[in-house]
Amino acid sequence: MAWWEALLLVIGGLFAGAINTVAGGGSMLTVPLLVLAGVPGNAANGSNRVGILTSNVAAVATFRRLGVDGLRHASRVVVPIVLGGLIGSFAVGRLLDDAAFERVFGLLMIPLVILSVRRPSNASGDRAWSTTKVVIVFLLIGIYGGAFQAGVGLVLLAALTRSGFDLVMSNSIKVIVNTAVTVVALPVFILSGDIAWAPALVLAAGFVVGGWLGAQASFRGGEVLIRRVMVVAALGLAGRLIGIY
Repeated sequence: MAWWEALLLVIGGLFAGAINTVAGGGSMLTVPLLVLAGVPGNAANGSNRVGILTSNVAAVATFRRLGVDGLRHASRVVVPIVLGGLIGSFAVGRLLDDAAFERVFGLLMIPLVILSVRRPSNASGDRAWSTTKVVIVFLLIGIYGGAFQAGVGLVLLAALTRSGFDLVMSNSIKVIVNTAVTVVALPVFILSGDIAWAPALVLAAGFVVGGWLGAQASFRGGEVLIRRVMVVAALGLAGRLIGIY
């Protein structure tokens, strides 16, 4: 890595860690940044998980210090989403080569950016979901998260708020669940040799600070500026990955 690539990864990790905690979609920034730094697509996908783990652990600890602990509520969804995470992480490297992954990832970023523009609502007042619906919905989210990670926080927030949790509690549950998914998915990428450790650790340094900042911002409701920055940056990087310029 050149010094400017390392600096870009640290700054990108900081923003992404905050964005992931506040809403989700930070990997839409960091996976393309890893690719632009010369890391192949599947290795970028795996390397990104190191930073995801550090930022989520930092966010969980910060939420707990602020008095918001979603651990009890997370227990209802963690089993199907972890199972889905294992399925997705095993499947992605076997179904997509590096070039295909980069193009699929770039195309997926467009609807995820649109989803990120929509601010998650507070509790919807709908009836609690049945156990069957919870298992199916969060198993599918886990498969996507294990395979691609990017934007899974946005999907989780949408599902959690629809099932009746307020925004702050949903964020707390989300980072706990994301931690669990990453813990089971990361070893799959390590065993497959899909981790570029130097870029991964540089990125993780920014991620951990971003996770702390994001939890603070989420608790105080200060996510608007972060979301706007993410949308602009992700659209630009999506165009680069797809090959528009």
